Amino acid sequence: MTTAGSAQGPSSLHCLRCGQEVRGFTGCPRCAAEGIGANAMPPLADLEGLELSSYPGGPWGWPETLPVSGPPVTLGEGGTPTIRLRTDPAALGDGLAPECGSELWVKYEGGNPTGSHKDRAMAVGVAAALETGADTVVAASSGNAGAAAAAYAGRAGLRCVVFTDEGVPPALAAQMDLLGAEQVQVEGGFLARNAAMARAVEEHGWYPLTSFSAPSPGGNPYADEGYKSVAYELARDFAGRRIGAVVVPTCRADLLSGIERGFRELSAAGLVSAAPRMVAAEPAGAAPFTAALRHADRAAQERTRVESHPTAAFSLGEERPCWQGLDALWRSGGTAVAVAEKEFVAEQRRLAEQGLLLEASSAVAVSVARRMLRELPELVVAIGTATGMKELASGPAGG
Repeated sequence: MTTAGSAQGPSSLHCLRCGQEVRGFTGCPRCAAEGIGANAMPPLADLEGLELSSYPGGPWGWPETLPVSGPPVTLGEGGTPTIRLRTDPAALGDGLAPECGSELWVKYEGGNPTGSHKDRAMAVGVAAALETGADTVVAASSGNAGAAAAAYAGRAGLRCVVFTDEGVPPALAAQMDLLGAEQVQVEGGFLARNAAMARAVEEHGWYPLTSFSAPSPGGNPYADEGYKSVAYELARDFAGRRIGAVVVPTCRADLLSGIERGFRELSAAGLVSAAPRMVAAEPAGAAPFTAALRHADRAAQERTRVESHPTAAFSLGEERPCWQGLDALWRSGGTAVAVAEKEFVAEQRRLAEQGLLLEASSAVAVSVARRMLRELPELVVAIGTATGMKELASGPAGG
């Protein structure tokens, strides 16, 4: 088995779209000149010789599959539970198909140390930062990424600066503060926030853990490899069973792309018989992937732009589809589905009635997953990206 990293440090990066070798964290410059945000990623790992039955879970469960070779930075992330949901006709909602025998599951990422899937990425991203000798890491965040960055930076003894905006919920701002982040609030929304981070990276040389360039290619490519572990865990937990679709709340598609890459590695090694379809779940007010896939031509898809509006799923929202997400959908035969705010707010409350408190963005994915039940005979898994406790200071979504 070969590793994705090397003894000299993080592995080289190549554009997913054109194959050009890329340095830095602003994506492929050649594709950006065409107006397309395309991430550059390390090579896929070779899983030959590994056994799912002995995989302990989490990004560091198989450290040789990651693009870093230094010591792990960990708080025990990963190994999150999968929870089966009721799919009775009353729970499916108005206008949806009655129960068809499929199973609906949630992969509950709220079980991570800071309460979101971002912990998987930040564990690896901070380890990569240490390899470069960085003393300060920086993120632009609406909350979850900033909290995770602060936690793992603190674990590694690094300074953490987080650029936020006025829309960050108080509970998330308090979490970042308690975890030691130096918060810089920028007026003007996420574009202004990202621009401020870009200046900081350029002027101070801080190590970037999140996306900050425009058009956005996606997040830090080393950090994003931590998301492959979601696929490994699902393959292990549903061993011998076919997963029809994995539904992912999608903004810049870091998580979507990471899970697809993980399943691609598993398929290449013969550890799964077939990879599931990937499905991008979006709020109707901010749905570039759904708009893109309405075009038959891929060139038109990758150049799609939409008007993005704020929604209760505040962590989701882009004007363009990041190319890495389109690539994941194309490779897996997947799709993108947008749901109205009324629908996913109702889903968030329905989940709470079943004892599962998820953030509104996660409820977007569960809403889409319920729709997928009428199309697929196999089980469907929605990724519950974060606990809903982070939003409680302002009440449930729509409340």
